[in-house]
Formats: sequence, structure tokens, C-alpha cells
Amino acid sequence: MRQVRTIRYREIADALRERVVAGEFPAGRLLPSEAALSATYEASRVTIRRALEQLKDEGLVDARQGFGWFVARAPIRQSLGRLATLEDQLAASGIRPDRQILDFAFVPADDRTRTLLGTSQVLRVRRLNLADGEPFAIVTVWCPASLGEHLSRADVERSPFYELLPVRLGGASQTIGADAASIDDARLLDIPPGSPILRCERVTRTEDGDPVLVSVHLFPAYRTEFVVDMPRTEPSIAPTGLRLVE
Repeated sequence: MRQVRTIRYREIADALRERVVAGEFPAGRLLPSEAALSATYEASRVTIRRALEQLKDEGLVDARQGFGWFVARAPIRQSLGRLATLEDQLAASGIRPDRQILDFAFVPADDRTRTLLGTSQVLRVRRLNLADGEPFAIVTVWCPASLGEHLSRADVERSPFYELLPVRLGGASQTIGADAASIDDARLLDIPPGSPILRCERVTRTEDGDPVLVSVHLFPAYRTEFVVDMPRTEPSIAPTGLRLVE
């Protein structure tokens, strides 16, 4: 029986390896769950996990708590040291960026957006950003209707807001926290509902310091990491801007 189990997990590992190499599961894509693989190969979860562990030892797949197994790929690194679009960050990593507009509408601002932008009417754009054709981020952007009135859905599908607004941008502040993917967001990002995501809220300002954009970016936590350069200063080298969440 032990010999049969040994052969079985190796057969399953070989079959999964062939599917990955053939491109059925692209780099960064989640694999079917252990339960689904168990049903597909008519094997126990223990045997499936052993096959996956073998592929992990080969560097072909990896696993993250809350996600399951996925085809190994180094996380996409995003620098927080300068103001840049998501497309620029992806292209700098040698990755093909793309975007799909999910929603384009002029709407009343909610309380928080009204406070940040100082206006009651906004253009709200929700989009799905892709990295080499795979879901990478859900981004929602709000800008004052007075600045966005000349924009069309085709404009924001073709170019980032930073290239479309008739103002000179001076910088932005960004807050990053952890969250869990809703059912809708999980469907768009092709991850299990409740999976860990990074939630980044950015407020972009003009050279005069006036807020002109509010945006929220949702990233699967296993697909990206943020990098901050911290030059040494006296008397402390601790990064600034850290606070405890109540």
C-alpha cells in the first residue's frame, strides 16, 4: 500500500507539472483547491498535498495562508518613493499592463470623498487592472466633476488620470492596510472570497496642495509587495507615518 501511495503522488505531481508547463495555469494563477484536485485525480487530500509539496520543492508552485496553492511567481514590487501610475510600475517590471473599465459615472460624492475633495459631485471610475493578462488590482478613482466633465469612458480606458487632468500634480499621500476580499472583488480578482487583500487609499494633490483625486486600490496580498527606501537619519531610522489601528 505504501508503494502504491508513493507512485500515486508522483504521478499526480507529474500530471500537474505538465499542466503548468503547458500554460493551463499561468504564473501567479491560483490552482484548483486541494478538494477539487482530490476529486479530479480520485486521490486523498494527503496524496494531493504531497504532490503539491513536491512541486513546491521544485520551485514550481507555492502556497499562502488564506489563498491556497498557486503557480510560483515573484510578487510584483511597487516603490512608494515616487508618484507613479500602476501601469508605469508594471511596465518597469517588464510586465504588460492593461485595464478594463467596470464603471464610469458622474455621481454625488459620499461623505468622505466630499470632505477630501471639497465637492458634492464627482466622476467615479472603477476599473480592473491586468498584469500580463491576469487580474492584478481593482481600482476606484474619484475626481471633482468640474475636472472630469471633459473625459469619456474611452479616455480613462486608454490613459491614466495623471495624464488626463488639466492640472499639474505635486504629490500624493497613501494609506495601506489589510482587508478581506468581498464576493464581488474576489470574483474579479479570481481569488477565493475572504482572501487577504491589500487596500491602498491614495489622495493626489496639485502643486498648490489641493486634493484632485481620491483612489482606492485593492491587490491580492500574494501578488504584490510595497518597497520603501529609508535613508538613515539621526537620531532614529524608524519610518515615518506609522500609526496603530484602533
